[in-house]
Amino acid sequence: MTEATDNIVIVLVEPQSPGNIGMACRAMKNMGLTRLRLVNGCDRFHPESLKFAVSAKDLLEQAELYTDLASALADCTMSVGTTRRHGKYRQEILSPSETAVKIKEFASPESRAAIVFGREDSGLTTEELSLCRWHATIPTAQDYGSLNLSQAILLFCYELDKATQSPGGGRIDPQATSGEMESMFDQMDVCLQKIGFLNRQNPEHIMLSLRRMLYRANMDNREVSIIRGMMTQIDWACSAFDGRKTL
Repeated sequence: MTEATDNIVIVLVEPQSPGNIGMACRAMKNMGLTRLRLVNGCDRFHPESLKFAVSAKDLLEQAELYTDLASALADCTMSVGTTRRHGKYRQEILSPSETAVKIKEFASPESRAAIVFGREDSGLTTEELSLCRWHATIPTAQDYGSLNLSQAILLFCYELDKATQSPGGGRIDPQATSGEMESMFDQMDVCLQKIGFLNRQNPEHIMLSLRRMLYRANMDNREVSIIRGMMTQIDWACSAFDGRKTL
């Protein structure tokens, strides 16, 4: 295990098969990763999970449990949500090797990166993916693109291990954590609805695009503070606002 891999966490959102949790632990340990976070899901100590973990049972015991994805990512400065589906809010999708390069590029002793895997049958929701800074997928044959969860984890862990073994990389400025970004987005949502920029009936239509834009910027703490200060000033300045501007 290296200092770089020690700051990488694998997050499983509502895993349905105990065996997959065990095999995920084995795949992680094979590639030097030890930090597992579970968001709800099945029993990690089910006999099937213990059976398939083999010598990685310690990862099961040390796994951190969360009730929602937002809290599981709150202390992470970089997060990658995995998906098989492309769409309007699922753009700029990285491959496993590109994901590893991104994580290495922004790695530092003070930062933590997470790769998030969804449910075996339906993956991550659009809302859950919106919590992730980047999206990633494993290119597969068009006729049959479905991979077992543990297989997908092994491929990403292999690329991470390969990338972190090579020299170079590292971010100088501290990148904002997911929790800091989410607080900023919450403030933006309220402020932009107040000035009539967002449709109160469907604010997420624009907010999802703003999230993608600002996540691509890889903001640091100071930049987040600037945006939040701007929102505070807008909120104060529009105290007498009486409706959306019409042409």
